Amino acid sequence: MDRGDKPHPQLSLAKSSRQRCSEWIFRDVPSDITLEVNGGIFSLHKFPLVSRSGRIRKLVAEHRDADISKVELLNLPGGAEAFELAAKFCYGINFEITSTNVAQLCCVSDYLEMTEEFSKDNLGSRAEEYIDSIVCKNLEMCVEVLQQCENLLPLADELKIVSRCIDAIASKACAEQIASSFSRLEYSSSGRLHMNRQAKCEGDWWIEDLSVLRIDLYQRVITAMKCRGVRPESIGASLVNYAQKELTKKSSLWNPSSQTKVDLLAGSNGHEKLVVETIVSLLPVEKLAVPINFLFGLLRSAIMLDCTIACRLDLERRIGSQLDIATLDDILIPSFRHAGDTLFDVDTVHRILVNFSQQDDSEDDMEDASVFESDSPHSPSQTALFKVAKLVDNYLAEIAPDANLKLAKFMVIADALPAHARTVHDGLYRAIDIYLKAHQGLSDTDRKKLSKLIDFQKLSQEAGAHAAQNERLPLQSIVQVLYFEQIRLRNALCSSYGDEDPKPMHQSWRISSGALSAAMSPRDNYASLRRENRELKLELARLRMRLNDLEREHVCMKRDMEKSNSRKFMSSFSKKIGKLSFFGHSSSRGSTSPSRHSYRTDSKVIERTCASTE
Repeated sequence: MDRGDKPHPQLSLAKSSRQRCSEWIFRDVPSDITLEVNGGIFSLHKFPLVSRSGRIRKLVAEHRDADISKVELLNLPGGAEAFELAAKFCYGINFEITSTNVAQLCCVSDYLEMTEEFSKDNLGSRAEEYIDSIVCKNLEMCVEVLQQCENLLPLADELKIVSRCIDAIASKACAEQIASSFSRLEYSSSGRLHMNRQAKCEGDWWIEDLSVLRIDLYQRVITAMKCRGVRPESIGASLVNYAQKELTKKSSLWNPSSQTKVDLLAGSNGHEKLVVETIVSLLPVEKLAVPINFLFGLLRSAIMLDCTIACRLDLERRIGSQLDIATLDDILIPSFRHAGDTLFDVDTVHRILVNFSQQDDSEDDMEDASVFESDSPHSPSQTALFKVAKLVDNYLAEIAPDANLKLAKFMVIADALPAHARTVHDGLYRAIDIYLKAHQGLSDTDRKKLSKLIDFQKLSQEAGAHAAQNERLPLQSIVQVLYFEQIRLRNALCSSYGDEDPKPMHQSWRISSGALSAAMSPRDNYASLRRENRELKLELARLRMRLNDLEREHVCMKRDMEKSNSRKFMSSFSKKIGKLSFFGHSSSRGSTSPSRHSYRTDSKVIERTCASTE
């Protein structure tokens, strides 16, 4: 080796091992055996070693004729540090057994066969006694031992060190949780004893301790806790804490608004993928055991890391079962995989909506159902349906401006819920209007398909007024809006007058242009519809003016009734009523009832409009 070269790391390790040994071995007796352990060199004596270690005794006995002086111990668990502790024990040098070295001592004593067969109170029995009497009675020490076992598998598993610590952790956590539950017991107003779920759980301090474990050992601990009956919300809290620690190491992995793909493409995400899949498999079956935004965070990570299909479908099913408590930010899942695709993952949201629509009502807990009164107008599932419908409308409005969003994907989201989910179609109309504005190149056929999703009878007065003047809607849709607006005003007038025998609703739609001919050309039909549209707008304006006049007349009539109840007042009231005309353009035209000709025109236009929209 050249003088300028650095010493080999194995030589440095051997030198340091010799220096450590010289501090505690017999200096006045020359060493007669050299042991090499993972690059470390130990110059020791045969007698102390063979008196405690069955493995070294056999090696020396097998090479007695050759006068063996050097032995290499391959794959010794714990390496040179563990062997140094075992050698000290053979020499009778005292050292402290702790939770940080007891796992190594158990494994190295098994490797060196330091059992009671070769010496009383040998290292193996000492270490086992420490685990049973000290470690297994303390949860923090069990966690420390499990951390040490991470590098000692599978031997630590064969010696049942791992299983004993896991059982001790699960039993200890369950016992402490049961003890803390007594402080949460209280009497209800009816005198029955029940658990106060609002009180803070004091027995869950172990959640932070478990977060330092490796994922495979953590999985075994949580599984044991679930079998022992630890509360689902405590299991969920532990999973949330562990996931946040493991998955926030990369900024692009856990941030819901992040769409950075540099970290994803730069290196391996095998560990993160394993963490996500394991945590999903450990999720409690009970609803609300973990926050729904945590489930969405797991789903984003699963999509980004390309986890198994079963993992993603499980998350989508869990989210779908409680979608009514989700927010808009939750379901805005970025599209990670395809650069030229939509900004948001619409397909995933659609599958979640399908899961929500197909969930069985029998899955609802009886305790949750008791919150709703028996005489309430809506069942819990119906209330959830209304919330999800509003959420979907807001989601559609958010994704509508995306230029890459295809009409089929937009419509499949809008049509994912049943018709009775929306009592008001204002939100759906707003989303469709945004889509029409952002996709002005749509054909008339596509615009008609979109308009069919809207029930114009379920529009509010403000939304109806906006739709009546919206040139982005198909003409037939605008005609329907005007028609339903006129019906609404006519019904308001009838209810204001207390008319007990209202006219048929078709009579409120008078068109003076005559009946439409089925033999008209498409161009003539279009011109005719335009004329009818203008006439409907004029008629709508007239009806609004009449409604205002009617409200003023009501104020005057109330004032007159307070002043006098004489026949003079009744006479003036009759005159005022006679001046008003509900359906005619003016009172000078004679009868206020529509003519047969106009009624036939109304019927034909209605039939034609409905046929064209279908």
